[in-house]
Amino acid sequence: MRALITNDDGIDSPGLWALASAAAECGLEVAVAAPTAQASGTSASVAAVGEHGRVVSERRTLPGLDVEAYAVAAHPGLISLIACRGGFGGKPDVVLSGVNLGANVGRAILHSGTVGAALTAHVNDVTAMAVSLDVGLDGPEPLWDKACEVVRVVLPTLLEMPAATVLSLNVPNVVDVQGLRWAELARFGTVQSRVDDVGDNEVELVHVYAEDSLVPGTDTALLADGFATVTALRSVGRDVSPERALPAWPA
Repeated sequence: MRALITNDDGIDSPGLWALASAAAECGLEVAVAAPTAQASGTSASVAAVGEHGRVVSERRTLPGLDVEAYAVAAHPGLISLIACRGGFGGKPDVVLSGVNLGANVGRAILHSGTVGAALTAHVNDVTAMAVSLDVGLDGPEPLWDKACEVVRVVLPTLLEMPAATVLSLNVPNVVDVQGLRWAELARFGTVQSRVDDVGDNEVELVHVYAEDSLVPGTDTALLADGFATVTALRSVGRDVSPERALPAWPA
């Protein structure tokens, strides 16, 4: 099976290299295509740096890895889309996005480029998983190997799930992970944005830790208790719950 490895932290992220290595160790044929530069917070954006609809990429050699790799002047959502349409050596059986520097939890995953790449794969009928390591704003050294240890546990299960399944995996940045749990999405993420008015028609977004109490069973609560969390996601789809009779129009 063929895996496309991408992320939103960029081609030079050690988390990307670790995820590619873990996928190869699981027996997958690996190709890497990741943004040339940092692309966090881009959600499923299909923006690219280029003209006339052309996406520029260059071959790269990654440390300790003998895989085809591309640095792409595009956001991870577009990279995932291109891969699922046959780019970067052919359509993958699975898209793995990460390992992200920082957790992607709660409904704030809407804004995550890491998750956006996985959800883009989903809408193109490709199985995917977003992987994130819960390193805080001023956290200790990232334990990439621990995140990939959990990836190697979860990946075989993912590949046995129905086609186009998408999972979000979050791993605490600790040596002794307590276990693996399915998790609900918290209302917000662990980090929220506060808007400060700095005058002269300008505002500033400041990232602060959420002060809401942790709800048992949610990804934020389980991560805080030292568990790795798995949440099955789905992309855009019709919600029939608010639908009601529409006014007759035109009369």
